[in-house]
Amino acid sequence: MKRFLLLTTLLSIGVFCLPSSANAQDGAIVFVARGTPSSGIPEPVRGFPICLLRKSFADIRKEADADFPMPDKGEFIDKLDVSPEMKAWMKKNKTVNLSGEDFLHLIKPTDVIVVPEFYKAYMDHNADDQSLEGFPKPKYKPSDAKKNPDKYKRLEEEFHQAIQKYVTDNPKTLDGMDAELAEIDPGPKWRDKLAKRTPEIQRQALDLAQSKYLVARTMTDLDGRGEFRGVAPGTYWLSSLDVRATVGDAWLRWDLPVQVGSGRVTNAELSNSNSLNLTAQAP
Repeated sequence: MKRFLLLTTLLSIGVFCLPSSANAQDGAIVFVARGTPSSGIPEPVRGFPICLLRKSFADIRKEADADFPMPDKGEFIDKLDVSPEMKAWMKKNKTVNLSGEDFLHLIKPTDVIVVPEFYKAYMDHNADDQSLEGFPKPKYKPSDAKKNPDKYKRLEEEFHQAIQKYVTDNPKTLDGMDAELAEIDPGPKWRDKLAKRTPEIQRQALDLAQSKYLVARTMTDLDGRGEFRGVAPGTYWLSSLDVRATVGDAWLRWDLPVQVGSGRVTNAELSNSNSLNLTAQAP
């Protein structure tokens, strides 16, 4: 009986002393996080959370973005209270913004004549400007529309052609026209619609990062150092998610890829040079 117990004990010791092949293949990541403010003196990023992810946070955000489809711009345009010509122009130019330089650069002389809102805005902005030399004057009166409609239509068409030529020759007269369109500009409403997706996407990205793709999490020490042990070989990301480290006037955020080898220690440094925020900007 004693021999049996001794043999059992030795077998047990032997089993527990066998090296684990899986653990032997694991690697480690040792990193330090430092930030350099405008003073030029690097400082450790202390007590800062760093996550080890199986996927970059940027790609995780894209995955979350796909879960919240973009609003249909064409459908949005169709519901606007504007002319059919304006809707057609918006769809052709893939925009709903009626302000700013980008908008003004999209307008062609023919658009001023074809789109009623553009024509009105252009005329309201320029017709009474005495400093404009050679600005066309209409050769018809509103009353002519009933008295002699054919003549009225012909003169009106000639006037529109003259306006179109004037815009072609004087493109600067389009500048400031967008101020006349401010009341009907659907751009702000569209931007508000898009902005509503942002917090939903952010919440989804954080949920995915901290559940589906999270390997481990750690906090940097007083020297800005941290480590992950027992990491299986592969590609990972050292990520601060959407948290920014503040070092003086520098705001830093990381999503750095690292390669872990079998049984090896991978060293990494988180710094300004590999931060996603390279300039000192308020978060």
